[in-house]
This record gives sequence, C-alpha cells and structure tokens, in this order.
Amino acid sequence: MSGAFGADTYTLLRPSPSKRVTSLSEERDSLPPAFTSVRDLLNMATPAVSHLEQEKGSNGRGEDLPRTHKCGECDKEFRQLSDMKRHMRTHTGEKPFRCEDCSKRFSMLGNLKRHMRTHTGERPYKCDKCNKRCSDKGNLKKHVRVHTDDKQYKCKDCGRQFSYLCNLKKHMRTHTGEKPYRCDECSKLFSELSSLKQHMRTHTGEKPYRCEECGRQFNVSGSLKRHMRTHTRKKPYKCEECGRQFSLLENIKKHMRTHTGEKPYRCNECSKQFSLQSNLKRHIMTHTGEKPHKCEECGSQFRQLEKLKIHMRTHTGEKPYKCDKCSKQFSVLDSLKSHMRTHTGEKPYKCEECSRHFSLLSNLKVHMQTHMVRSHTDVRSAAGSSVGWVI
Repeated sequence: MSGAFGADTYTLLRPSPSKRVTSLSEERDSLPPAFTSVRDLLNMATPAVSHLEQEKGSNGRGEDLPRTHKCGECDKEFRQLSDMKRHMRTHTGEKPFRCEDCSKRFSMLGNLKRHMRTHTGERPYKCDKCNKRCSDKGNLKKHVRVHTDDKQYKCKDCGRQFSYLCNLKKHMRTHTGEKPYRCDECSKLFSELSSLKQHMRTHTGEKPYRCEECGRQFNVSGSLKRHMRTHTRKKPYKCEECGRQFSLLENIKKHMRTHTGEKPYRCNECSKQFSLQSNLKRHIMTHTGEKPHKCEECGSQFRQLEKLKIHMRTHTGEKPYKCDKCSKQFSVLDSLKSHMRTHTGEKPYKCEECSRHFSLLSNLKVHMQTHMVRSHTDVRSAAGSSVGWVI
C-alpha cells in the first residue's frame, strides 16, 4: 500500500472481523476514554488482513505483523486493536464479564469461563500419566512436571528445588519473611496472592465451592475436598504404628505425637508443653483469665466455643445425641457414652483399694470416700485402744 492514509484504504479491527469501519468518529466514540483523539485513532490503525492471520501474528505472507497499537498509559505495543483493548482494562479496572452464580466480575471472558468451573466442577484437562483431571490447562502443564521430575530452580538457602520460577520466588519468602500482599479491610499481610484472595472471602462472605451431596458451601476448595470425605468415608492416611486411619493429613500428624510423645507447643508463663496448638491456646487462658465466649441468654462465659455450644443446650433443650438401644437422648456426647455402659455392662473405672469396678467416674469417687471414712475410723479406734492400754 502507498499514499496517504485514508479511511477507504484501511480498516479497524472490531470483535467481529467482517465489520468494516466507515467513520473515524464512529470508531472513536466506541473506544475507551483514553482514546478520544483522531491522532490516537490513527496511531492504532492497522492494515486490513484476515482475522485468522492476525490471530497468528502474520500478514499472510509468513511475515510478522508490526506492533502498531500502543498503550497510552504504559507504552506497551500490540499487533491487534482487540488485544490492546483487553490490556486497557488493567489500567481502567473495567470488568465487563460477570458470573451469574456468585456475581464475581472479570476483565476477560476466558477468565470467567475458567471461574465457572469452580461452580460446575468441570475438569476437562486430563493427565495421560495418572488420569488426574484439571480445570485449567495451565494447571495441567504444571502437574505434568510431577512426572518428569523437571526441577531446574533451586533455593540457595535450603537446597529445595522447584519446577517453576514463580514457586521458587514464593518459597524464598519463607526465608525472607516478605509479605507483599495486604488486605485493604483489616491490613493483614500475606506472602502469596492466593492466600490474600482466600482471606478476602472472610470479609465478603463469598463461598464459591459447593458440596453436591448436601449443598454446604466453602470459601476454599481444600475445605470442600476435606468435607467430601465425610460423605465418602474415605480415610487415605494410615498410622503405621497402630493402623488407625484418618481423612486429613493434619490429623494424622497430630495423632503421631501420641506415639512419639512430641509436645512442640510451650507455654511462656509456666513452661508447660502441649502436643496441640489449640490446647496451648486454651491453657494460656488459665493465666490470662480470658473467657471470650459469652452466652447471650444468661451471661455465662467460657474459654472454649465448644463449651458455650454445649451450655446453650440448657436454654434450647436440644439433645442431639440419641441412644441406639433405647432411644434416650442427651445434650452432651459424654453423657451418651456413660449411658451406653448401662447396656454394655462396661465398668472401666477400678478402685485401687478393693478392685471394685464402676461404670461412672463419679461413682468411683463416691466409693473412694468409703475407704477414707474407714481409714479415719481405724485411726481413731487405734488411738483409743492405745490410750486405754496406758490407763
């Protein structure tokens, strides 16, 4: 092409490749606010070639197309006007694509399509090695490296290796303590963007992951996976010491401490140690006197949320635990367990003095007082006898 630029010689690409622009003002009116001058419009013009050839970045003769479309904000250049328009949304914040299920918005249609799979559960990409399915093509590519053992990125501090540079960068923050992602609502900091996104759902209340069995919803996909095991009864983690099985990895790790005796959580006040962090937190309240869980009915306060829930049943009359033998109901699980011994005849509590067994610990304690009374009586009798002997 030669000669001065003319509207009849060039076309501007639109979402539909067949539509030709007949008026520069018409095209300008449809552009984002950043591109309102004719000069800007002319700078973005590109020769009219087929849509398919432009997708490939070729002009049909095997030559790369020039990057004639320049972003006025950051000077990044593009071959196609449509690409530049998509890019402009990173500056304007425009998100025209909306999820009808959860109202989340996206700047690109492809991102919305990928997001929809979190609702539908669709995983169209399958690994040829282990048949694992992924919802995203990029995730499948990352997964495949598990089989190839291609880990070219190595941490200089601890020697750990990674398949992806981005994973190494994330890992390095465990050494540096860097937390570059900040929550605008509560100022909490995170080392990973994904962690911030998950945290934001605690503010928005968004729960995009739904159980197809019972309809319960979760804000994290991992929580949905763990929940699903309550339906499938699957317990993939087995203790090699005692054979006990667990549905969650963190639970078997905690259980293993019952075998090793490990107590990694230590109280700074009294140096008492605990195998579980939750137990340490409860213990610390015995020093601080803190009872954060308060009953709104009667004002009673509790250190543990579970204790408050049990207490609330005294107001509601709820008795969720039912005996399979006689249908008697109880508000506390321990009460049901104690009751079951009336059917099984089990008596796990033994008196060390006379070897008598009891089904309830409270009954053993009452019984132990009979030995204490006899002991005091024997002492007094012996004392009286001694006095009489002297006389």
